[in-house]
Amino acid sequence: MNKKIAIPTENGILCSHFGHCQQFSIVEVVNNQIQSIIELTPPEHQPGLYPKWIAQHGVTDVIAGGIGQQAINLFNQQNINVFVGAPIKDPKELVIDFLDNKLSLGANYCDH
Repeated sequence: MNKKIAIPTENGILCSHFGHCQQFSIVEVVNNQIQSIIELTPPEHQPGLYPKWIAQHGVTDVIAGGIGQQAINLFNQQNINVFVGAPIKDPKELVIDFLDNKLSLGANYCDH
């Protein structure tokens, strides 16, 4: 499985609110193995901007805590899968859990 997974972060761990993150960790997975993790600082947040910006980086999946329905819809329109309600962990742990089918997803922390 080859994927590029975007995870919104704050202070090195999953940011519970997608639109308020400091950075995005972009985790490249080749043959089910993590190849690289890069940290990107997003542009200033505006509704609908992050999904387009993330898609430009070849992302296939997003792992988030809380994310608005509009953002989910915009990702889906670009064939990017969104996994919502992830626990607050560092990106590498989240991706390892995801690859092992052990990623525990709960409720979407975002209600708008």
